[in-house]
Amino acid sequence: MLRIHAIAAAALAATSSIAIAQTTPAAAPTAMPQTMDHSQHNMTGATATTQTATTTPATSTSTNTIVETAVATPSLSTLVTAVQAADLADTLSGPGPFTVFAPENEAFTRLAPGTLDTLLKPENKATLAKVLTYHVVPGKVTLEQLKAQIAAGNGTATLTTVEGSPLTVAEEGAAIVLTDTSGNKSYVAKPDLEQSNGVVHVVNGVVVPKLT
Repeated sequence: MLRIHAIAAAALAATSSIAIAQTTPAAAPTAMPQTMDHSQHNMTGATATTQTATTTPATSTSTNTIVETAVATPSLSTLVTAVQAADLADTLSGPGPFTVFAPENEAFTRLAPGTLDTLLKPENKATLAKVLTYHVVPGKVTLEQLKAQIAAGNGTATLTTVEGSPLTVAEEGAAIVLTDTSGNKSYVAKPDLEQSNGVVHVVNGVVVPKLT
């Protein structure tokens, strides 16, 4: 845990002129697949669809770490590439526990053209780490616990991310939506994928902290 906070601190100290905007707003997914593919997969890269959703727990429990499961999941291959480029793989393989809001491949296609390629450059490693750790919350927070926090907050809850910036969580109908510091939204598509060192909630958009 000390290492992940150190990485986040370094990212916070870095300055960047990279502008990250969602060119296509993430929409509430229409269907929630109930399982995650755990077959081994070599990393490759891959617009969620329409309105109203029902967020149903995926009830997947794995003895793998968060990183091992992500590597074995084709729809998270872009995220894995980014995690490795930011040198966060070892940290997210640690004991944790962590709650990870994991953007699926299609989520990255909504970023401004060229943004991902720019973030993956070695000179932007600190900024990439800042973006990725904004998707991580210390401790294990399940879907049920998220909903309880939202209810206790009269409709919204604020999570403090490992990056340090707040992430707002709310319910829109039956969907759970994350809102970043710039107002970009990301919806939980597959919740409660429990791993040996935490829980993964797959999301359909990339949330971004303030980068300047």
